[in-house]
Amino acid sequence: MLGAPAQERGSAQPEGAYRPGYEVVAERILHLIAEVGLRPGDRMPTENELAARLGTSRTVVREAIKILSAIGRVRAQKGRGLYVADDEGMLGSARWGGFFLPTDLDHIYTLFEFRRVQETAASRLAATRATPPELRAIETAAETCRQGHVTGEIALFERGDDDFHLGVATASHNPFLVAAVREARRLQRQSSTIGLHGTVGGHAEGAVAEHAAIYRAIRDGDPDAAANAAAVHLDNTLADYRREIRRRVFG
Repeated sequence: MLGAPAQERGSAQPEGAYRPGYEVVAERILHLIAEVGLRPGDRMPTENELAARLGTSRTVVREAIKILSAIGRVRAQKGRGLYVADDEGMLGSARWGGFFLPTDLDHIYTLFEFRRVQETAASRLAATRATPPELRAIETAAETCRQGHVTGEIALFERGDDDFHLGVATASHNPFLVAAVREARRLQRQSSTIGLHGTVGGHAEGAVAEHAAIYRAIRDGDPDAAANAAAVHLDNTLADYRREIRRRVFG
């Protein structure tokens, strides 16, 4: 009922590239949802059915479901079964028909293209609209991100990173940009969690410096410099993704 077996669809991993079984199964479940055209609220096969269909154990399927539940793609209802999550975000599957797959490199690159457009625009507007409290919030977020890098606390770095980008969007005083930045970053986290298994690459130090450049341009009221700094940051972040992908594929 769910189309061709996952093994037959070219989803095999490059030789020598290890990924945990539950991560691979989470990816396969997303592909099955997209291929069959299940919509938010639709009931999914049971864990036993998924295990049989994917040729794996129920334990591995259960761990994969935990990941998909955590990132908002699947909802488990006790005593009722598994459902495609009601994703009502601005870029959510309810509006995009399951378009975004966090393991599809073309989707990831397209997402970065979108982020570059929205975040350069947000930075440009923030340079002319940011209030003193908003500037302080952006500065604090940049410092939190720096502290996370210096101390090696990934969670602190990620929190500062999120707060920084959302802080810049907030300072644009455009609620559509705030929503777009929030949703695009959520989708990017999905690609890191499933497609690239966690925080990617070695760009943290560069990101800290790039955040500082964006902040200074916004603080100084220079829209062109702010937009350029944001573009550099997104371009370098994408380059880091590309390097990590090459490393995983070619070793």
